[in-house]
Amino acid sequence: MEQTFNLNDIVEMKKQHPCGTNRWRIIRLGMDIRIKCEGCGHSVMIPRREFTKKVKRVLEKAE
Repeated sequence: MEQTFNLNDIVEMKKQHPCGTNRWRIIRLGMDIRIKCEGCGHSVMIPRREFTKKVKRVLEKAE
């Protein structure tokens, strides 16, 4: 089951961020995916394969 992600989608990861929030916005797509914490604004770039393993679900789809 291949999940599709779009720019500006809000996703929930399996592990919570140290700031206490578990909502991340996708701000860049490609071989690497950059996500930004909705709580503190910290951004992280991780490989797509690792991202698909760590993502739990899509909370909000971008329009």
